[in-house]
This record gives sequence, structure tokens and C-alpha cells, in this order.
Amino acid sequence: MATARQRNTRQGGAVKDALCAAPGFCSAQDVYARLRGQGDAVGLSTVYRHLQALVDDGLVDMIHTPEGETTYRYCGAAGGQRHHHHLVCRGCGRTEEIEGRVVERWAASVAAEAGYTAVDHTVELFGLCADCAPA
Repeated sequence: MATARQRNTRQGGAVKDALCAAPGFCSAQDVYARLRGQGDAVGLSTVYRHLQALVDDGLVDMIHTPEGETTYRYCGAAGGQRHHHHLVCRGCGRTEEIEGRVVERWAASVAAEAGYTAVDHTVELFGLCADCAPA
């Protein structure tokens, strides 16, 4: 597990900045390519380590695309972030944060019926935004 000292390095800041500059979710390889393109000498394993630390801290959301690729998006400050889901364009990667009250009630109901507590979940919707949809 990454320590706070590891997360507060120049490389960690560069990973966070590259993620903040991205228009939507992006892969670790995308972040790595952006950093290398800017002249940052950073290794791919370092990018993965810092992305995971940002996820662990609640600063970054991580989703799996329909193709199975893990992607990341900076979603704000830790602690005060509200639970949300994402609507992601398969064409351009544009991402909307969405609330899913019906999903939340359903998840709580299913968990309660099965006797589960402290249940966590993710729901991601993928489609084509208006700009990418065929005319």
C-alpha cells in the first residue's frame, strides 16, 4: 500500500495533473504517454502506483470499460465527495457524473434481503453522446 510520502512526490503531482487535464476517463497508458510527451521521466509502474493511491484516497474514480480496460478520472477532493456514477461516451470519452437514486434503493434492498451489510457498488453507463451519435 502506498504511503502519504509516496503520494506527495513530484511524480505523484504530475500524475494527478495529467489526470486533471484529461477530458474524461483515461488509462494508465494514456497518463504515461501524456507525461512522457511533456518530457517527464516517469515509469509506467510509477503511474500505476500513483493512480491506485489516488483511487484509495477517494480522489480518483476507476472504472472498467466494456472492453475490460481500467480507466481513471479525477473527480474531486476526498472525504466530501458524494457517491455518484458515470455516463461515458464510447466515442469521445466525454463523461457525465450522474446520481442513481433508484439504483441506490435497489442495491440496499437486495443487500438487506440477502443479509449483507457494508455493501459497495459501481454502476457505469456507456453510450454515444449527441456529438458522436450517428445522424
